[in-house]
Amino acid sequence: MSCQCECGTCKSPQFELIDRIVETHKDEQGALIPVLHAAQEALGYLPEDVQAYIAEKLNVPLSEVYGVVSFYSLFSIVPKGKYKISVCLGTACYVKGAGEVMAEFEKQLGVKVGQTTEDGHFTLEGCRCLGCCGLAPVLVVNDNIHGRLTTNDVSDIINKYKEIKQ
Repeated sequence: MSCQCECGTCKSPQFELIDRIVETHKDEQGALIPVLHAAQEALGYLPEDVQAYIAEKLNVPLSEVYGVVSFYSLFSIVPKGKYKISVCLGTACYVKGAGEVMAEFEKQLGVKVGQTTEDGHFTLEGCRCLGCCGLAPVLVVNDNIHGRLTTNDVSDIINKYKEIKQ
């Protein structure tokens, strides 16, 4: 997985990172999910070559790694934006206008649900329930909750996260 010659001297930095992550979790029972989680935290997503490398390092079948990655919504095989906008589409939020809020995000960001803006700044997602029904409709941007939303709030939320410099 590192290079064609397997010399180890031209190993990609991402695989060196994976080696450190595997080393941290190697003695744990059920290390696969913690390794995948740490790898995704570091890389932003889990491309095929990284999944194959993890399978090799943990001595598990690639099909098992892919099965875990594809089963849990926490994991992604495509790059995500710097800011993940998750609009709650659960019953309380939907009844109070979450569908219209979502449509306004799609319009202003120029993407559909599940897509990332071309600049890599935002990924728009729908989710089923955030447990904040009293704030309906609600969304989360990374770990920040925004509630009692209307379509008029969408541009302010987008601009707030465009202005953050990190």
